[in-house]
Parts: sequence; structure tokens; C-alpha cells
Amino acid sequence: MSRNDYDVIIIGAGSVGTPTALFLAQQGFKVLVLDRNPSPGQSSNKRAIGGLRATHSDPAKIKLCLRSLKIFSTWQETYGDDIEWYQGGYCFVAYREEEEKTLREVLPLQKRYGLKIDWLDSDELRKLLPDLNPKGLLGGTLSPEDGHASPLLAVEAFYRQAKRAGAEFKFSSKVEKLVIENGKVAGVVTDKGTHGAGVVVNAAGAWAADIARLAGMEIPVKPDSHEAAVTEPVQRFFDPMIVDLRPVQGSANYYFYQHATGQVIFCITPNPSIWGFDDRETSDFLPMVSRRMIGLMPRLKNIRVRRTWRGLYPMTPDGFPIVGWSREVEGFLLAVGMCGQGFMLGPGVAELLTRLISRNPGPDDEEILSYLSPYRSFISEEKLK
Repeated sequence: MSRNDYDVIIIGAGSVGTPTALFLAQQGFKVLVLDRNPSPGQSSNKRAIGGLRATHSDPAKIKLCLRSLKIFSTWQETYGDDIEWYQGGYCFVAYREEEEKTLREVLPLQKRYGLKIDWLDSDELRKLLPDLNPKGLLGGTLSPEDGHASPLLAVEAFYRQAKRAGAEFKFSSKVEKLVIENGKVAGVVTDKGTHGAGVVVNAAGAWAADIARLAGMEIPVKPDSHEAAVTEPVQRFFDPMIVDLRPVQGSANYYFYQHATGQVIFCITPNPSIWGFDDRETSDFLPMVSRRMIGLMPRLKNIRVRRTWRGLYPMTPDGFPIVGWSREVEGFLLAVGMCGQGFMLGPGVAELLTRLISRNPGPDDEEILSYLSPYRSFISEEKLK
């Protein structure tokens, strides 16, 4: 190609790609975002339940999500958009010694990397959450600075601000080919035309592996279907997102919170995983998760469920994202495999990508990238998925 139309092309207008477009455009880069859907956030983003936490078990995700929380919590003050940010916190409960051990083991690392989090015994926890089932409750962790926001409102806000900063978006555009010249990326071919750029960012979510193959890369990212639901609104009776890590037949864990509207929103992690692109709801989800939730919080039994849905989590073998430059093709940058945490990781990852493209690394970037490298062994495991 004779010239670059853009400095950077981002493939994917979701939880990662859209804030990346904003931050790059604010730095003066000429940015184009391509997406197969007709508008932003129409794949995994709109199916996310909105949880935002820095409560993780590794330094990389803690640091990235602390930045995300800062951006979400100050968004309305900075830009004027109401994205329904609510600082309700996160509470991981323990009813077995296995979960207590896991939660206590990661506490020192979490505190060392800046989380305000503590272990509460059962009596302390029930003062905070009196509707928890006391039978067998050992305690849990509380991180009060976590929260939730609306994925749809947030991605729309990122989109509007990115356009205002000069980023361009082309929707209903399917990427068919990467233009590669002398081992360097030179542009992208879509079903609508060809666009030149010296940097291409793969932020394609569940379709990330297909995009990587266009660069001759095989990356271990594949979609796993997760189901979620929302209830009718009721008067607020608890604040934090509650996470129960106990595995049972059909689900590895589940989590729920009460939205500002009073609706309770909940989701499970299926066990075994449900691989593939099928996002149709099932008849198994609601009976299974309802029993689990009512067992944990009996007060929920009289609330009616309004709607269920299913979305795709782009998973990696170890539960950590893949972020970094390709060794195979110069100028090809990966931001994939968010493992269902793209919404909470998105702004922090977007800032990291902007620093990488600007060649202006931050003091923590080397450590973060070591955890998220596309060329790592993938043998570790995220303890708080």
C-alpha cells in the first residue's frame, strides 16, 4: 500500500476497542475502529452484567482494574455522562474451608498492590449483609471500592467521546484480510474496502483467534457461553456484588448484585464450560442458579425473574488476558482473551495499549505485560475468576 490512511486501526468496538480509540485519539493518533456489528458494544459488552472490581489474584489485573475503577468512578465528573456507576463493593463469601483458604491466601498480595480489602468473620459479614444464610458461614472478604456500571451506557459514552476526539468508526464491516508487507502490518481489508495503517489492534473478543490467524498466529482464545438474568425491581436490601466460589454440578461459581433500579442481576460460570458461539438461552440455567442463590440468601425466593440471556466469554487456558505485540508481524497488537472481564479491564487495558503504541511505557507496564504476554506458558491459574 502506498500510504497510511490511519495511524491505528482497531478491530472491535467493544469494551476494549472503544476506550482504546478514545485514549489514542486524545493523544493525537488518527484512529479507525472496525466492527462486524451495526453499532458499538453489540457482542459481549451488551451481555455483561456490569460488575467492576480490582479484586483479583494477580498484580496485572489488579493494577489494570484499579485504573479502570478510577476512570469509571470519575467519568460523569470528567465527561458529563451518567453511566450508572455505583460503588457498592464486592464480597466473596466462604462457606467451606477451601474458599476461606483461597481468599485468605490472596489477601496479602491484594493489599500489597493497593486494594482496600479485608477479611470479615461471619458475625461481621452478617452485620453488613444480614440476609446471608448463617448456616456454615465462615466469613468472607470485602473490597468496598469496587462497584458496577452499565456496560451499554459506558460503551456508548466511550464511543461518543472517541468520535468527539476525532476517532472514526465503520460498522457492519467484516475484516477479511490483514495487509502485510515485508513482515509489517500495512492495513486491513474488509468486505467494504481497504484501509491502511502501521498499527492494527486485535480487540475482536470472541472472534479474536480468527483475526490472529490472518497474521499467521495461533492464540488460545475460544468462546465459552455464560448465562445471566435480571429480576423485577425491589427496594434495596444489599450493596455489594456477592460472589460464591463453591463449585456444584453445572456451575463453578455464581455472583449477583442489586442494581440502582432495585433489580437483582446474576450470572454463573458454567462447569463444564460450554464452548462455541451459541448464545441461545437454556432451560437449565434458571432452576440451577435460583437454588444456589436462595440457599445463600433466602430472602431472594419471592423475587420474580424478568429476563434471561446468554453471552460469550473469550477464554484463555489460564484465565488471564493476552496483551502484547506480535512477534510474527510487526505492528500487530493483541488485546484479547479478557475471559468475561473485558468491561472491568477495558479502560485500564486501553491506557496500556495507548502507552505501547505511543512508545511511552509506564513504570508498571513491564510487570503487567509479563503476566499477559501472548508467548507465556499458560500454566498458571486465576484464583478469583
